[in-house]
Amino acid sequence: MARAATPALAALTKAGVPHEVITFDHDRRERSFGVEAVHALTERGIAPEQIYKTLVVAVPGGLAVAILPVPDRLSLKAAAAALGVARAGMAEAAAAERATGYLVGAVSPFGQRKALPTVVDAGVLAWDRVYCSAGRRGWDVGVSPQDLIRLTGAITAHIRA
Repeated sequence: MARAATPALAALTKAGVPHEVITFDHDRRERSFGVEAVHALTERGIAPEQIYKTLVVAVPGGLAVAILPVPDRLSLKAAAAALGVARAGMAEAAAAERATGYLVGAVSPFGQRKALPTVVDAGVLAWDRVYCSAGRRGWDVGVSPQDLIRLTGAITAHIRA
């Protein structure tokens, strides 16, 4: 079956970034999307700490993105400090979907509709490859941490709670 490109995969291809797409069966009833990805990818020998989630946060004046390992919780205080704002909170799902062009549970850091300020947890640099959403539920993409940081224009900081 041929894969239809998502904006994330199109952005990676256009930038010439080497990447690996991994697909798995997504249960439409599942609401813990990151947990579902961890289960599917760890079965393939990928460490849970290598699998990253993309969260959209509300900050004064708009939205931003925080990227961290699925098993970890985001410190909103640390994310706000890293982004240079006074506070951050989780964005409403509808606002996140409008800004990124992705459904919640499939928000990719790549190919978003609008370039948002982005912070990636500094632990990303411990890995040769990390996995994040490819822009569709049940699709993840593996990239080097350096490409993740470069393509998203991200800063790195310790943002885990």
